Amino acid sequence: MNNLPNDPFMLVSTINMLLRDGEYDSLESLCSSYDKQPGEIKKYLREFGFEYNEQQKQFR
Repeated sequence: MNNLPNDPFMLVSTINMLLRDGEYDSLESLCSSYDKQPGEIKKYLREFGFEYNEQQKQFR
């Protein structure tokens, strides 16, 4: 996968999967690989009702 999806529901699913499966140890490292800013991802997904839980390393 070269890019993260634009659709917010696919984006949440993809990020949660990549973090859960251990491909990345943090949202910051994942975002760095895709040249994205964690704050921008959080803000975008917050608009659709998703909040990032640092301890669980997932959006809910």
